[in-house]
Amino acid sequence: MRKLTFAMNMSLDGYVAAPGDDLGWSVSSDEVFQWWSDRVAATGLALYGRRLWETMSSHWPTADKQPDATPAAIEYAGRWRDMPKVVFSSKTSTVDWNTRLVTGDAVAEITGLKADDGGPMDIGGATLAAAAMRAGLIDEYVIVTHPVLVGGGTPFFTALDNWVNLSLVETRTFPEGIVLTRYETRR
Repeated sequence: MRKLTFAMNMSLDGYVAAPGDDLGWSVSSDEVFQWWSDRVAATGLALYGRRLWETMSSHWPTADKQPDATPAAIEYAGRWRDMPKVVFSSKTSTVDWNTRLVTGDAVAEITGLKADDGGPMDIGGATLAAAAMRAGLIDEYVIVTHPVLVGGGTPFFTALDNWVNLSLVETRTFPEGIVLTRYETRR
């Protein structure tokens, strides 16, 4: 059975995006960027909601071709393109870059993917992750907390019908006051 992890940047007040889907607050240090790049390299399958897919696919497929591309951005772009991905959307009609589109029941599809053999899966996008969270499918939460208050936007966590008990398995401090916390779901 595959492990499903919800990992995203989060503001200190609990948002993954500020109002208007603004992500400008989540600019990371080189060390945090390298951590994300290494995570992409270790991901067996990435699951994306439509909005996060649109954000990622509008930049990373060609980021390594930009004149100001750093070696770290070039590495990340290649890793991102190579990583197998599934996009869940009823509004998107085509995907590319080692990606498959699912337009049906996300929870049923994720349940099936978890039962398959393969490497670990990451889920990204607050709406998609919320559905998986409510269905009890997430095995691990990785929160990269940035020291900023954005005052509103898209929350990391969704409203739940039941408590989810977690065990802290890692904490790490990065430059600029960014803190990583990793929790496993206790079942």
